[in-house]
Amino acid sequence: MLAECILLFYYKNDIWAKYQKRIDISLEMLYALSKIRNTNLKGDDFMKSSDQVAIEWEMSKRTINDLCNKGKIPGAVKEGRKWLIPDDAVRPADGRVSSGKYAKKKDVGTKPLPIGISDYVRAQDEYYYVDKTLLIKEFLDQKPLVSLFTRPRRFGKTLNMDMFRVFFEISDEDTSKYFVDKAIWKCGEEYRKHQGKYPVIFLTFKDVKFDSWEETVVKIRGLLQKEFGRHQELLNSSELAEYEKAYFAKVLKEEASEVEMSEALERLSQMLATHYGKAPIIIIDEYDTPIQEGYSKDFYDEIIGFMRNFFSGAFKDNKNITYGFLTGILRIAQESIFSGLNNLTVNSVMDDEYDEFFGFTSSEVRKMLEYYGVADKEDELKDWYDGYLFGSTEIYNPWSVINYISRGCIPQAYWVNTGKNEVLEDVLTIATDDITERLYALLRGEKVVARIDQNVVYRSLAEDPANIYSLLLVAGYLKTPKKELQADGAYLCEVSIPNREIASVYKSEILSHLMQIGAITRTTANMIAESLYANDIQKLQKAISEYMDKSISFYDAGAEGFYHGLTLGLIALLDNQYKIKSNRESGDGRYDISLLPREKKYPGIIMELKWKSGLEEAELEELAKEALSQIDEKRYDLELKEDGIENVIKLGIAFSGKKVVIKAND
Repeated sequence: MLAECILLFYYKNDIWAKYQKRIDISLEMLYALSKIRNTNLKGDDFMKSSDQVAIEWEMSKRTINDLCNKGKIPGAVKEGRKWLIPDDAVRPADGRVSSGKYAKKKDVGTKPLPIGISDYVRAQDEYYYVDKTLLIKEFLDQKPLVSLFTRPRRFGKTLNMDMFRVFFEISDEDTSKYFVDKAIWKCGEEYRKHQGKYPVIFLTFKDVKFDSWEETVVKIRGLLQKEFGRHQELLNSSELAEYEKAYFAKVLKEEASEVEMSEALERLSQMLATHYGKAPIIIIDEYDTPIQEGYSKDFYDEIIGFMRNFFSGAFKDNKNITYGFLTGILRIAQESIFSGLNNLTVNSVMDDEYDEFFGFTSSEVRKMLEYYGVADKEDELKDWYDGYLFGSTEIYNPWSVINYISRGCIPQAYWVNTGKNEVLEDVLTIATDDITERLYALLRGEKVVARIDQNVVYRSLAEDPANIYSLLLVAGYLKTPKKELQADGAYLCEVSIPNREIASVYKSEILSHLMQIGAITRTTANMIAESLYANDIQKLQKAISEYMDKSISFYDAGAEGFYHGLTLGLIALLDNQYKIKSNRESGDGRYDISLLPREKKYPGIIMELKWKSGLEEAELEELAKEALSQIDEKRYDLELKEDGIENVIKLGIAFSGKKVVIKAND
């Protein structure tokens, strides 16, 4: 009745006739009028309650109300504490359920994401699989005898190597069924003819992480037993000699000595070639994992000696090999593990070859987001997990992407929690003042020029701390937006932090390091963060004083630059709500430190630092006042105000030895 009355009112007042040709009286007009008049339309043909809509759309009432509050349901009006929704409203393409996670579309039948799945057969059959089978084509086009792929951890190396195994390996079952719907099968008979035609040796060292060489040997012995067990047809082979079968049985019983184990790849490849009349393909996944453990757990020489013999027999002058594949993080060429192996082709993060096959490309991520109905999350996903450059291709971290989507599109550090960040820990332990300053610059989003040597090894850190940038790059903590090849094979690069996820691990590990050496406590760190939020200058001064008192015991206090770097590092660690800038022009000069809030609800912060040695308390007070006055005189807050930040906290900070005084604007 209400709708008819409204229409009649407009008709009798000639409004209908006047505007008939220009506009229609839409439902939106009626809804707006009803809202203005505070008229309850519940029960009217045009509107439904949020309870009704929640049932129809299979969403919680809470989610419906949230969508209304955010304006995602056009025409919805609030009646008291309840929402009324147009009868013809369309369910938003949001897909959220009451748990806050993004629901699967029931009509589509979405597959789960392959979190932690490195089994190719399962991954491509039971889970959402990003087709990387063209890696096989790329390889067969080039046909390098032995290939080493170096990529950061959790970038799909193991899954790709298992894909190689399933594709090439001779099997009792017809394994072509796992590829007929994949990109490689469409490439023609030239590539299909290789499917299921080779014996394969496959070892992964990704779980060889132990505290001692003795434990490591036991694990490797078990891995060899498992792999030999996959080829027990050799025990009944009429082509093999009895001594070969005796060695085979010894490995199966885990009775092989270290020397006999070091010959395992060479002898198994020989037996397979003899039995099948075709040389095998050898795949070694994460070959350098036990080497990294050896470095950090003090059995480096033992593991290097073993691996040198182990790989030499498999890949150097071994006529019983068709192709060889290795994956890892580092090349480790300097260790002579691959000494004399002139048939080794290395494919690193710096190379264009195979650049799109480890990690997800932008198009692959976009397709995945559309599949799960969360295409609107692309910008956030890019900010957190994109930014890697492999060759010239932009790459997303695959582990973080699938965890982000599967866990309700909540951005957090997923990749960095998959294991200890030993590399970064080692870097911080040996970092010089210059390196520390550069690390803080990276945290502020700046680029740093560094020489990148792809042959870097773990123990080279102690020999030359500058090698940390090479190690951080190959380990996934840096990217190279600009690079230039040098005559000696190294690169001169601009390096920067790839994304927000990696920035968070820098902050976490740096803070952890400072706490470990006693330079700061968690209480102090929390106190500094809280004081910045609350604009509590006394609390801030007390916290920084405590920090300085402890830090000076570990670092040599020097000129203003020392305190500048120390303060920058501290701020970078503690506040994820600010963009930190240093030594930038603003107003009539260059400020020391500026904190630009990521959200307008937070105040902007300007810091001016002063330093003089041997000052008394009163003199330090005056120096802090001088620093504060300089902020106003030079109009350092102009940049913040131009960004729309009206509330600006100004801090004049004066240092002398372990003492600090802070003055703030009223």
